[in-house]
This record gives sequence, structure tokens and C-alpha cells, in this order.
Amino acid sequence: MLRTIDLRGRALAPAELLATVPRAAAARAEALAAATAIVADVAARGEVALREQAARFDGVSGHELRVPESHLSEALDGLDPRVRAALEEAITRVRAASAAQVPPPTETVLGPGARVRQRWQPVRRVGLYVPGGKAVYPSSVVMNVVPAQVAGVSEVAVASPPQREFGGRVHPVILAAARLLGVDEVYAVGGAGAIGAFAHGVPSLGLEPVDVVTGPGNNFVAAAKRAVAGLVGTDSEAGATEILIVADDSGDPRLIAADLISQAEHDEQASAVLVTWSAELADAVAGELRERAPRTRHAQRVQTALEGPQSAVVIVDDRAAATAFSNAYAPEHLELHLADPRPEDFVHAGAVFVGPDSPVSLGDYLAGSNHVLPTGGQARYAAGLSASTFLRPQQVIEYDRAALADVRHAIVTLAEAEALPAHGEAVEARFEA
Repeated sequence: MLRTIDLRGRALAPAELLATVPRAAAARAEALAAATAIVADVAARGEVALREQAARFDGVSGHELRVPESHLSEALDGLDPRVRAALEEAITRVRAASAAQVPPPTETVLGPGARVRQRWQPVRRVGLYVPGGKAVYPSSVVMNVVPAQVAGVSEVAVASPPQREFGGRVHPVILAAARLLGVDEVYAVGGAGAIGAFAHGVPSLGLEPVDVVTGPGNNFVAAAKRAVAGLVGTDSEAGATEILIVADDSGDPRLIAADLISQAEHDEQASAVLVTWSAELADAVAGELRERAPRTRHAQRVQTALEGPQSAVVIVDDRAAATAFSNAYAPEHLELHLADPRPEDFVHAGAVFVGPDSPVSLGDYLAGSNHVLPTGGQARYAAGLSASTFLRPQQVIEYDRAALADVRHAIVTLAEAEALPAHGEAVEARFEA
């Protein structure tokens, strides 16, 4: 079911490793072209474009794009008490973990009367995207909204696709989660169009442009963030999900197969990769996949993902080679099924799950960590969603006259060295009689 990439006996440089990484590169390139066109259409035609996109992609028309408050109240009133209790527990855990991500203000005193303060200012308004195509993601409402609230964002808007099954309404469990968190600005808008609407605004809906757009989605949503970058801030491109499992012969093939399937069920473009230096384990996992995958509810979707070019079993010579491959891949989710995990060796990953009792599913819901994470290799330089996504570090500089006098001549010297004499003159003006 999974293709095999055999790297044994090959000493590969980092660039060569990158070339071996299984990726659906063509799908991402196509998504960028399509998403850019969708975003441009929303910028030009606003609500009309959004309604046409809803008819085309979601199969709904005539629905209310801005969700009435009554829909939110009805959804919460009708929420299964067990689901509500699980969401409340997730909110509590994510809120606690997010609070630890807010840096305290600091002050550096460089001399008498010379100080620089560092403070963290929240953005004013954010647009948070919650997927709703092949699955329902109230957990993504929690993962987006809670860090924004912890950061101190004053205006939070949420968008999620309209559902044909519910007459064009956003899925009621998503609406209930939003209501549970006190969010009352919700839009029944999906995909790249939602990202474009947040970035450009839609006056006819009362949707003002936001400062930051976040949230997971498919490759089209991830590509749309790239299309609006620079106009608004974005989190990392959290596209089609990825799981990379590094395992030795101590790994349990049943658990490894179950975890690969758990992420493959998200989307046909999901990536499921196993890296091991145990050919016996690789064979055992393959057998488990053949046994388990056909029995899961979304068997066809899982099969498509596992057979795609983005998924593979990678066989390497040893632990060092597995570590190098993982760091080159930079997965969204990394699981370590190793007798001696040493997570500090795995420096490039959106989130690291250590040991057989820390599956990605835990992080998806109740670990307290955030499940909106970078995909497509961006974990080499980008972080997952957190309170800091919504914060801007800002420096406040305050010198008195004596402190400025202490550095007066050094400023003038550097200004002259850079052929910018007016910089020095601005300082000297303060000491003229």
C-alpha cells in the first residue's frame, strides 16, 4: 500500500536528502495558481464571488453568509453534553498551555536614564479559518480562538464552509464551539475564498479586513495564505496533514499503522511516512496497514493518501540516517517510536510526539498543545500556531538628556561614516544653546 524508498548504503548530503523527500509538489503548485485566482476574485467582486464559489465548491446557494446569532445559540443548545464536556476540557488545557507562550515585558537599563523596554502588543483583529469539508473540526475552533484570546486580541472572526446537509449553515458543532468561546462573528464561507475575504474585507457583509489570518485547511487554504501574505499577517501554511514516524525494532507495528491511518483519513493529499532501519518492522507495518486500512470508515480516502506520491516507507541504514532524513523532511507531526527517543536530536518538526502513548491524535484534541502546525517542510523555519502568532514585539526607547549626551558623539561619528549627516545633526540640535 505504501511505496518503499530504500536509502540504505547511500551517504546523502542535506540537499540530496531533500530531493528524496516524498512530497505532492505538483498538487501544491496547482493549488497556488487556483487559490490566487480565487482570492483575486473575492477582492474584486466580494459577496458575489463568495456566493458563486459556495455554489461551485460546497453545493449551496441562497444561504446566509454572515451567521445570525440565533444559529449560534441554537447550536450550543443542541450540543451533545458529552461533546460539550470534551470541548470544555480541551479549552481548559489549550488555554493553560497558551498562557505560557505570552512573554512578560522586560526592561533593559543601559545606563543612568537610558532604558529600552520590550513589550508584546496584540493585533487588533484576526480572521480564523476552521475547515469543514471532508470532516468537522470543532477542535480547530478551540486551537485558533483560545490563543488569540489569551494574547489579548479584541476582535475575533471565524469562517467555516457552509454545509449542504444543514441547508447552507456552518456545521452546528463548529457553531457551538464558537458560541462556547464567546465568538459571535462567524461566516459561512469556505476555502481560499474565506482567506481572501478576511484579507480584503467584504463591505456588504460587514466583514472588515483583519490584521492576521490563521487556521488549518487543505492545500488551497494554505496556498491562499501565501497569496495574501504582505497584505495581512498569516501563520504558517498549515495545509494537508503530514505524519512522519521514526521507529526502530522496538516499535509496535499495530500502533504505527493505526497512527499512519489516523492522519491519512484527513484528506487524499495527506502524507503518511515511516522511517526505519528495521526491514522487519517495515514489513510488519505494511501487513498491519493491509489489514486495518480497509476496515476504517474512510477506507477509500485512506487508501488514496497512502498510495499517493507524498506517502512512503523509507528504509535507512541506522538511527543517524533516520534523524537526518526527518530533519530534512521537517514534518508537521513527528512521532518517535524508539527505545531511546532523544527528541532533542529532531530539531525540525511542527510538534514532536514521544513514545507509544503520545499519538498525534492526542495533540489533535487534548494534549494542550496546538494542532495548527506548519506543513510542506516549513517546520525548518516556521512555528505552529500559538499566542505569539497574535503578538508583536515592540520596543519602547526612553533616554533622558544626560543619557543621550553619553552617546552623542558616537551617534555623530556613525552618522558621518554612513554619509547620513542629518542623523547626527538631529542629535546635536538638542545640545545647541
